[in-house]
Amino acid sequence: MMRCVLIMALLITACSAKDEFAVIPVPAQIGSAEPFLFTDEDGQVYLSWVAKTDSLSSLKYSKFAEGKWLEPVRIASGKNWFVNWADYPMLAVNKNNFVAHFLEKSGDDTFAYDVKLSTSADGNKWSTPFVIHDDGKQAEHGFVSLLPYGDNFMVAWLDGRNTVMEGMENIDHHDGHHGEMTLRAAIINAAGNKISEWELDPRTCDCCQTTTALTSNGPVVIYRDRSEEEIRDIFITRFVDNEWTKPQAVYADNWKIAGCPVNGPRADAIGNAVAIAWFTAANNQPTVKIIFSTTGGETFSQPIQVNTDETIGRVDVVMLNSNSAVVSWMEASTIKAMRINSDGSKGNPITIASTSEARSSGFPQITRAGDKLVFAWTNDLQKTILSTVVDVHTF
Repeated sequence: MMRCVLIMALLITACSAKDEFAVIPVPAQIGSAEPFLFTDEDGQVYLSWVAKTDSLSSLKYSKFAEGKWLEPVRIASGKNWFVNWADYPMLAVNKNNFVAHFLEKSGDDTFAYDVKLSTSADGNKWSTPFVIHDDGKQAEHGFVSLLPYGDNFMVAWLDGRNTVMEGMENIDHHDGHHGEMTLRAAIINAAGNKISEWELDPRTCDCCQTTTALTSNGPVVIYRDRSEEEIRDIFITRFVDNEWTKPQAVYADNWKIAGCPVNGPRADAIGNAVAIAWFTAANNQPTVKIIFSTTGGETFSQPIQVNTDETIGRVDVVMLNSNSAVVSWMEASTIKAMRINSDGSKGNPITIASTSEARSSGFPQITRAGDKLVFAWTNDLQKTILSTVVDVHTF
């Protein structure tokens, strides 16, 4: 079966005239989706994804070495997972210690599920999964970010413990919460023991991804806020001197929207240089933007528009140096990428691949491997994961 998947991936490369770069096959079986890319401090690239066969879901990962993906490792499996195109599992590695997360149903309600973490000291043998939050509510918990931090890991997630009332856990509240979705964060050690936990924001957008980055001043968490007036702009909070700063807007788009746009930000940092990319449709103008900071996210320059045509967002970003970054985004079914400099100058937009606008195509991913950028995405037609590698000088 695996051989068939690899052959089909190669055929896709040969037959697709829209792809600019050769597809590198991923050892993911048919029915795989939700890719996530991560590069550790030594430059090792990892790709995780969810494989589905009948009623069983499995979280797997592969290392990238010598131009190819190695044999995958299974992290965890289950028959009662919450598998969602936008709320994808993640993997992080810190000094050979691993942590990964997935979502598991906690009740009959559609949006009753927990964030479960698993740790490993070698990437092969994984711990029994455990729940990061301790509220015990059958509510929505997800949109996790994982970040190596010192010898530990920072975990951020959206927490719906306040969205359900006692005795009403089995009522579907996703479109009309009785309370607010909150943003929480915790520090865990390599064994998964919780060291600290905080509520960072008592009212956030319900189903947009969170993102984290490590600056010289400390970790930052970026997310989509939700005001009482239904303004859903991108906010940041910073962990400075062991305290979280009051959340502030990265930029005031003033996007007023009654429902969640399911389009969260992505961020990267080098020292105190930070780049944040996001999607907005303020004034009915779908736009991808990037903004830079030289102060660890305390202050920002003016945002720069990225997209060149109508966009559906689904962004990612990786910094090349303290003054430039490459942003990826989608225009219709096309995955684009472009270099943006902090002074506002830009490279040419590059087509990475063609996929699908469908939700099942997910969120394309990007990470850096030395002088290369690695991209991964879900091929909605073949129901599997594809990838490619692009030299940074291409941008």
